Amino acid sequence: MSSSTYFESTGNNQQIDKPLLGSQVVINTRPVERASPLTHYLQAAGMTVIDMPMLALQSRPITDNDIAIMQQWLAGKYKALVIVSPTAAASGLAVWQSLAREHKVRCSTDNQADVAASDTLKAPSPIIAVGDATAAALSHVRLETASYQVRQPEIANNEGMLAMSEIDSLQAGDRVLIWRGLGGRRLLVDTLQARGVHIDSIAWYERIMPIEAATQYQEWLQDFLAYNTEQIVMPAKQSKPIVVVSSGTAFEHWTQVVNQVSEKSIMPSLDSLSAGLIEYQMAVTLSDFAYVVLGERLTNMVAEQQLSHWRVDDLAPQTILAAITSKT
Repeated sequence: MSSSTYFESTGNNQQIDKPLLGSQVVINTRPVERASPLTHYLQAAGMTVIDMPMLALQSRPITDNDIAIMQQWLAGKYKALVIVSPTAAASGLAVWQSLAREHKVRCSTDNQADVAASDTLKAPSPIIAVGDATAAALSHVRLETASYQVRQPEIANNEGMLAMSEIDSLQAGDRVLIWRGLGGRRLLVDTLQARGVHIDSIAWYERIMPIEAATQYQEWLQDFLAYNTEQIVMPAKQSKPIVVVSSGTAFEHWTQVVNQVSEKSIMPSLDSLSAGLIEYQMAVTLSDFAYVVLGERLTNMVAEQQLSHWRVDDLAPQTILAAITSKT
C-alpha cells in the first residue's frame, strides 16, 4: 500500500452490526489511558479489537529547571505554549495552578480571597492544544480568555501545527515552550530551531514499554493461530491483522516485541497442526500485519521496512475506521 494514501476525519457516526465470525482483527497499540474511544468505536463497527498497549505513561519528577521555565513562561517570556497531549496538559496545569496560588499568597494582604481568585488562570501567551482530547483537558480549569484563546491545529499533528499562524509567524529569536512527554514532536522542534526559534520544553512524563507487552502479544498470537487452525483457514487466505500505531516510539516497541517472540519460535500447544501452519507460527514477522499509522514521520519509518500501511492525519475513530474499511 502506497504511503501517499491519506484519511481524515469524516464525522460519520454510523455503526455497523458486529458479525459473529470472520471479522477484521485490529490491534490497538495506544496507551491504556487513550485506547477506549477507538476500541469501542471499531467494535461497534463489527471488528475484533485487541487492546495491546505498546506505550505506558510514567510521570517524571518535577525539577527545579522545570519550575524555572514555568516561571519564565508566566512572566511572558515565550511567544506561545504548545501542549501535545492530555497527559502533558494535566501535569502542566497542576504546576501552573500551584505557582499561581503561591504568587497570590505572596502578593496578597487578604490571602483567602486572592487564593480563591487564583482558580482562574491567566495565560501569558497563546496556547496551542494538539487534538480534541488535549483541548478538553484544558477545559477542566477556568482560563481567562480575554487576551488569548486556546487554539487547535486543523490537523492534530506536527504538520498541522506548523501551518498555524501562531507558529508560522515565529521568527529568529522568538521563544516557544512545549509541554510534552519525553521524546516526540521532533519535526516541530527541528523545523522551528532551523528557523532560529528558541525551543524550551518540559517533559512531564515518559513513554515506556509496558512490562507485559511481549507476554500479551505472545498469548494473543497463540490464540489467533489456534483459531485459524480450528477454522481450517490457512494464514495466506486470512486477512492480515491491522495494527494501529500512533507514534515512532510505539512502533519501535512493537517491532521489538514481534521480533522477540519470533526469535523464540513460540507455538501453541495443539495436537494437530499442519506443517505449513507450524512454519508460519515460527516466522511471524512485521510483514504479517498491515498498519494504520499517524503522520509523515511514522509513515516513513514503516515504509522503509516495506510494510503494508495506510497513513492517517488524525486519530479520530472515524478516520481510523475509514482507513481500515478502505482495504476490506
